[in-house]
Amino acid sequence: MIQDIFPHKLDNHFYPARKPDANSYVMAFRHQDILVKGEEFPRVSSFSDDCREKLIYLFAVDEDYYFFLDARDETMALPDGYEFVNVRSFRRSGIAEKKNVFLAFTALQLANWYRGNKYCGICGKETHIDDRERALRCECGNVIYPRIVPAVIVGITNGDKILVTKYKTGFAHFALVAGFTEIGETLEETVAREAMEETGLKVRNIRYYKSQPWGIVDDILVGFYCDVDGDDTINMDEGELKVAEWRTREDIELQPDDYSLTNEMMKMFKEGRA
Repeated sequence: MIQDIFPHKLDNHFYPARKPDANSYVMAFRHQDILVKGEEFPRVSSFSDDCREKLIYLFAVDEDYYFFLDARDETMALPDGYEFVNVRSFRRSGIAEKKNVFLAFTALQLANWYRGNKYCGICGKETHIDDRERALRCECGNVIYPRIVPAVIVGITNGDKILVTKYKTGFAHFALVAGFTEIGETLEETVAREAMEETGLKVRNIRYYKSQPWGIVDDILVGFYCDVDGDDTINMDEGELKVAEWRTREDIELQPDDYSLTNEMMKMFKEGRA
């Protein structure tokens, strides 16, 4: 999956005193676009002193440090040869190694959080970066932590078949039932509700498989398999899906890369390992 970047290792601890050096990497974002040259991220040495003063520490990978730069100011001087590319397009480009796609997704999650919480939602005053933990603080006492949104991926099985879907718009490849957890709801309840809402199926024997961070939409994805309970007639939610059908193991069409939890769950079932 996208986070499997071994032998590299992400260190996501917050080090408030960590400062960039000339060789540190800059994750410069303009809205949902990241600054790259091919698959390369720019180094601090490529930026002016004014830009360097605006850098915010993100994380480390191995011995390399990564910093966020809010580049929405279109008058900002940028390094030659680099261009802004939508993060989703960066994933689909085929030229970026998995590690760099994962780092772009994770950096975007933090970038969106920093940009979206510049001002306090309670009193409206400007927040400041905490000097002890990854948080934004306001003088009114409000503390804001990075947002992580739980969502489920649901592999509904029916003997040697699994239910696959295609979204009505957006992602074009086969996927599984999925959805966000609502207030006051357990993950298992989310599984049952999403199965019913998207396909009209009751499910049982809900069992956890694995989880995955998916920073591009602030998610922590939690994968479950479950069995259809009773009638296996599909009543598809046509507002969200264009395809919802049972597929035997040999007929499952996998996604073109190995980044997603969804694809791994389909692959596990296809190979008879789930």
